[in-house]
Amino acid sequence: MATGRVYNELFLEHGETWHVENRVRLEAVLARLQGNGLWDAMEELDTYPAERAQLLWLHTEEYLEELQALSTRGGGSLDSDTVANWATWAAASVAAGGCMAAVQDIIEGGVDNALCLVRPPGHHAEADRGMGFCFLNNAALAAEFALHHDLERVALVDFDVHHGNGTQDMFYNRGDVLYASIHQEGLYPGTGTIDEVGVDAGMGQNINIPLPRGAQDRHYLRALDELIIPALRRAQPQILVVSAGYDGHATDPLAQHELTCDGYYQIMLRLRQAAEELCEGRLCVVLEGGYEPQALAHGVENTALALLGEPLREPDATLPEVHPLATERVDDALGQIIEIHTTRLAL
Repeated sequence: MATGRVYNELFLEHGETWHVENRVRLEAVLARLQGNGLWDAMEELDTYPAERAQLLWLHTEEYLEELQALSTRGGGSLDSDTVANWATWAAASVAAGGCMAAVQDIIEGGVDNALCLVRPPGHHAEADRGMGFCFLNNAALAAEFALHHDLERVALVDFDVHHGNGTQDMFYNRGDVLYASIHQEGLYPGTGTIDEVGVDAGMGQNINIPLPRGAQDRHYLRALDELIIPALRRAQPQILVVSAGYDGHATDPLAQHELTCDGYYQIMLRLRQAAEELCEGRLCVVLEGGYEPQALAHGVENTALALLGEPLREPDATLPEVHPLATERVDDALGQIIEIHTTRLAL
């Protein structure tokens, strides 16, 4: 497997050290990948700032002007969670541009798949505002780039523990992008209910799997096996874009799912195999959340291993708290979700 990697040192300059989404997250990832040889096993891909016209595919001119001006002034807050500094505009522009460049490399056959190690994250960013630590919607722009470069159908799978409201909204009325999200029910930003299925041409192209507290690896894998991958087969995408968040890990401070890094390997292995089956292996993975640095770094390592077609190296020593009642509640909820979506989509 030829796997590309997207990274730029600008990504470390964005943000404030006191913020939970800070440079330490990415530094931990870099240290782990560079220390275990996986950094060199992946091909370095070029990064460049996204062009204004590309950003305007999905974001409004007024919002782009606001964000650029805020960063030029030295920074400030879009809301209590979303804080910019002097480097935010440049970092966000290169993050979005780097993800689009990765898609171009994949389409042109330079690499089979790519891992985009970007900051700031993007899946909460809406057309006209940033929120939830996100400024520009990297994964959505990557999907849109593919559609502007001779592809007709894209699938976007999001396994960040928070629902990607921005990504969903950008494609909610469109039939050319399938969006599927597994996330924690009721968690920020409060969207992603099962009845949010798309409108107009997008009807049936939006699949939300909101799982209660206590969801484990096996729940995510069942959702993939019984719902998301069958939906991908039905949609027949020509490229798969993944919003990869690692904040569902059992040690993450911002959520209450109980995933392990072993589970992240299995998730990405299934998605890579689906891409090989359906779209010639075309797969672009975009980093989103994950706020326990060592769990994030281990999860990204396991993602890289799966993309490279290598076996799992180091088992996750984390022992999630498995409560029988919570497990039963998640089992029941997931069973109902699968039944509803399967019937609706005729999978």
